[in-house]
Amino acid sequence: MHALRVASYNIRKAVGLDWKRDAGRVLDVINEIDADAVVLQEADRRLGDRPAALPRMLIERETDLVVVDLARNGVSLGWHGNAVLVRRGTAVMASERITLPGLEPRGAVMVRIGQPDGRAITLVGVHLALLRRWRRRQLEAIGARFCEDESARTVILGDFNEWSEDRGFEPLADRFRIVAPGKTFHASRPRAGLDRIAHGRGLALAAAGVHESPRARISSDHLPIWADMAHAPD
Repeated sequence: MHALRVASYNIRKAVGLDWKRDAGRVLDVINEIDADAVVLQEADRRLGDRPAALPRMLIERETDLVVVDLARNGVSLGWHGNAVLVRRGTAVMASERITLPGLEPRGAVMVRIGQPDGRAITLVGVHLALLRRWRRRQLEAIGARFCEDESARTVILGDFNEWSEDRGFEPLADRFRIVAPGKTFHASRPRAGLDRIAHGRGLALAAAGVHESPRARISSDHLPIWADMAHAPD
């Protein structure tokens, strides 16, 4: 059964632990993971028109990935800093920006991609709020976006900002399995698994992990995560 490798990476606007902004170094880390689809957080800067932290031309030149069209302008990569890259040639069947409730501006992004077997997987990229009560409301809003059949083939992944191992995910518990591949923050000395994956019951997790290469340990304050997903047997 064909497995799709998905990844999530909070790139901190491409500013590393040495306080150098180095888009090429971030792309090197992404290439190391060799994922079919990568969800990014903090992919755009916060001020003005929110220009991309990773230039599109550099992504196209240095990787086998392309940017899914989610931005509202010509200078950003995504929506509220959330962006999605997919392997060149991947069929993008749908994409959508999802507005989330919160004290601070937050949003999620949705991309539905086709697979060689003719079925599709929906990816939702998130960067949730700092306060748990708002994270729960945001997860409720995301869960409400999908009917039961859709959620079965959906993967939600990103920076959940949740320090607890077993609290804060209640809005997804009925339809999704929550996976913490390992500790991802702070990259120099990981103590918390802030970056998570939630997948529907129609999908099977073949493997998952935290990418801990030397480059990854300096390129951002988060380590990236990855998962190999396949459709569950009928």
